[in-house]
Amino acid sequence: MEVGLVRSIDIDHEMQQAYLDYAMSVIVARALPDARDGLKPVHRRILYAMYDMGLRPDSAYKKSARIVGEVLGKYHPHGDMPVYEAMARMAQDFAMRYLLVEGQGNFGSVDGDPPAAMRYTEARLAGPAMEMLADIRKNTVDFVDNFDGSLTEPVVLPAALPNLLVNGATGIAVGMSTNIPPHNLGEVIDALNYMLQNWEKLDDISVEDLMRFIKGPDFPTGGVIIQTAQDEDLQAAYGTGRGKVTVQARVHPEEMERGRSRLIVTELPYMTNKSSLIERIAELAREGRLEGIADLRDESDRQGLRIVIELSKTADPEGVLQELFKNTPMRSTFGIIMLALVDGEPRMLSLKQALRAYLEHRLVIIRRRSEFDLERARQRAHILEGFRVALKNLDEVISLIRNAPDADVARTRLIKRFRLSEIQAQAILDMQLRRLAALERKKIEEEYKAVLAEIKALEALLKSPVKMRQVVAEELNAVKEAYNDRRRTQIVRLGKDIQASAPLLATTSLTPEKTVWVSVTAQGLISRTQEDKPPRMSGNAAPRWILQVSTRDTLYLVTETGEAAALLVQTLPEVENPEEGIPYFKASALSESDKLAALFALPPKDERPEGWQVVTTTRLGLIKKSAISELPGPATKTFTLVKVNEGDQVGWIRLTDGKSEILMVTADGMAIRFLEEEVRSMGLVAAGVGGIKLQGRDEVVGMDLIPKEGDILLVSSDGKAKRLPPEQFPLQGRYGLGVIAWKLPRTAQLAGMAAGKGTQRVILHTNKLAPKSIRLDEAPLQTRAASGKAILDLKAGDRVIDLTIPWEVPRPGRAKEGTAEAEKPVRKPRSRAAITPASPSEEKKPAAARQVAKVGEPKNLVRKVSAKPSQEEAQPAPQKTKARQVKKATPQTQQPLSDKKTRAVKTKKSEPEPVTAPTKTPKSKADQKQTAPPAPAKSRGGASQGKSPEKPKTVNSSKQKEKTSPAKARNLPKARQTSFEDVIAKEEDETPTTAIKGRQRKK
Repeated sequence: MEVGLVRSIDIDHEMQQAYLDYAMSVIVARALPDARDGLKPVHRRILYAMYDMGLRPDSAYKKSARIVGEVLGKYHPHGDMPVYEAMARMAQDFAMRYLLVEGQGNFGSVDGDPPAAMRYTEARLAGPAMEMLADIRKNTVDFVDNFDGSLTEPVVLPAALPNLLVNGATGIAVGMSTNIPPHNLGEVIDALNYMLQNWEKLDDISVEDLMRFIKGPDFPTGGVIIQTAQDEDLQAAYGTGRGKVTVQARVHPEEMERGRSRLIVTELPYMTNKSSLIERIAELAREGRLEGIADLRDESDRQGLRIVIELSKTADPEGVLQELFKNTPMRSTFGIIMLALVDGEPRMLSLKQALRAYLEHRLVIIRRRSEFDLERARQRAHILEGFRVALKNLDEVISLIRNAPDADVARTRLIKRFRLSEIQAQAILDMQLRRLAALERKKIEEEYKAVLAEIKALEALLKSPVKMRQVVAEELNAVKEAYNDRRRTQIVRLGKDIQASAPLLATTSLTPEKTVWVSVTAQGLISRTQEDKPPRMSGNAAPRWILQVSTRDTLYLVTETGEAAALLVQTLPEVENPEEGIPYFKASALSESDKLAALFALPPKDERPEGWQVVTTTRLGLIKKSAISELPGPATKTFTLVKVNEGDQVGWIRLTDGKSEILMVTADGMAIRFLEEEVRSMGLVAAGVGGIKLQGRDEVVGMDLIPKEGDILLVSSDGKAKRLPPEQFPLQGRYGLGVIAWKLPRTAQLAGMAAGKGTQRVILHTNKLAPKSIRLDEAPLQTRAASGKAILDLKAGDRVIDLTIPWEVPRPGRAKEGTAEAEKPVRKPRSRAAITPASPSEEKKPAAARQVAKVGEPKNLVRKVSAKPSQEEAQPAPQKTKARQVKKATPQTQQPLSDKKTRAVKTKKSEPEPVTAPTKTPKSKADQKQTAPPAPAKSRGGASQGKSPEKPKTVNSSKQKEKTSPAKARNLPKARQTSFEDVIAKEEDETPTTAIKGRQRKK
């Protein structure tokens, strides 16, 4: 019943209808993203407004207040703060996997700090946003009127970037919500390409097929996704659009002084507030609900997030970590709800449906863009045809236009005389006189041909769905090439007997142990690659150092000054190409001014062989060894591995069992071989003892261990090389002049050395050429007196400056019970690795204590000194330790090694006698005994300064044989033989019979 203007209605029906209208408005126009471009209306309007303002990635920033005002005034009639917050979120690297807005100023932090006021911050579009807006001016999407009908805005963006999945979305509507996690761009594009290749069989593609490419969410803050063997939540979420995953922080332990340890948190679950997390941990510790925490600090800086949890000496790190995961946001559940708008309606999408919706959108974009380009090309061809007609009848056209009273008459006469269209006639009238020149006429002909070819190509494209899908794939690959990066979130799949709530200590427990390649480029970029994707060993992309390790190992980076930093291999970024790595000073505690000299790695403490030593050699001939048990674990501070004197630098590092034989070579071609037992173990801050005496401007260019099987490779600076059997180098006492290993011409020097079997590889580095990998057996097997063979074709002015060796560490005690390998006598592994990496097809072998060869290249091959170094320079400072006890030497024992008493260490008669180094001073008795080991120093703990040389140890035939027996001096395994390009077949063991062995058998 109506009374005047008042109408009576049913309140129930009106409220239901009003609520439904409101709910649909919130769902469609505010809270849910579109499945095609993954954007809500406010984000779409912000990006389009910034594009319209010309805020490109290469343009200047503009105040956020100016941008917000543009959006409010033209497209989004709502509050200014919601618009600013929406824009700020697209500029937060902890919220967006791929930034759409590039901000300048304070745009918030992971601590929950809000962005600064919009009058202080500035912004512009980021690179990925330009992909979202690409071709928007080519009628690729529909436009609608804005709120007041004065302007138009896009309904959806072209979206060359699959934004819905790569950046995800979150929103709460009325009666529904969405929570789509971000993913890795490269993985998503690989899945899209797979669907394009199998477009005719889309119904046959399963979730399992797509998950071969998309492993799971990839959050911008990293973290670890835990999946048990029985857990199928992730697969269910991708199959139905709804599920959940468990995400936890990335934690690793660090050792401290006095047996204490600390937990380091470097990554947090997505959308976790760091400040709230720290407050929660502190609250639990104060209430006594969390025991074992001694200190809690936030050491986050520009290098990244770092929360330090120091533990008490009696605390169990694994138990503390379990309580942290249980009672704090360090472990949380991310609920996946893949709800998005499809055709204007909310719909729950599976992974396949989301990918398909995007591909169908891109196919529409390509079709509309091609139609637009085709129409433009046809219009241009039409005008060019008119130009061609006018140029063929140039004189008549000029006369006709000149005699016409006005432009309208001229246009009419042109249309009537040459049968032109009105558009063609107008274009002729608008033509500039300079285009009548012969060169311009030629350009018109060439442009006409190009336009016809474009028309033909576009028509063929529009007629072929296959070609259109190829275009989509090409553009997706271009986006991947430009913006793809490594996965940040690790996915750990636990065994059947492990629950997701079980205590998992740090990175080493979270990560299944696997073999990887660690590479450091000449530019100092460090990274790791998968075992089946070894770095290239030749060419410009070849790394400076290569190391094959386990993800649970500790990597040690050593500088030229003897400082070292320890870090977990797992913390290094995993990349496809070593050139995509990060600077070593960002991955470790080293500073940017530190220059790398060498690196090596050790397995976890419970797997390290007992009694092993790390041997360090400097370029001025000092040698030192320390027990690996003294090396600290991963930490944020550096430590001193060896004290380096002024003017000297670290050269080479090897891991030994303490019973090896050491070979050192110099740039002038001298070499010395001595027992490792002559170098006593020292503390980390010691400088070492003299290993070889240097003359003039000579310097050490290589140090290695005498191999049980194999030869010694020498490479000269002029590109020549040769191999020598170990018996070519007689055993001498430490700190002698040595013997001539290679008599080189004055224009060349020794560049480096390597020890191993013929199938091993080394990488040669030159001044100008790209690094080149060679096998040891490419060099001829010769004697010390031979001149070698050219293995590199060097250009004028070029020279070999260095060689490096890839390494790995076999691990002892990994053979299965009952196998032939297990029944073999267990030998401690050599620290030497197979030179070439394993092929994926080869059966995996155990791995162990590893090291990387050779140091960074010296600035000059010839060290510039003003005069011959004195004994004070050649010998290290005395150590305050107990001196070795040495038997009294008889007159016979102080004779050179060629004496009867030391005949056991001489080489065979058929081999050359040891050649002593020539000296410039007249020969004296001391000169005649230059091959004998120097006498021990009388000072405590090392060589004396400015005193007489060391007296040799008493050597008799029985003890000498015992010390020099390779079987007893070294207990090391054979190296693994594999190849980068193909698996190198296992060769027969080359075990040269040394003179020492022959003498022992004969006796």
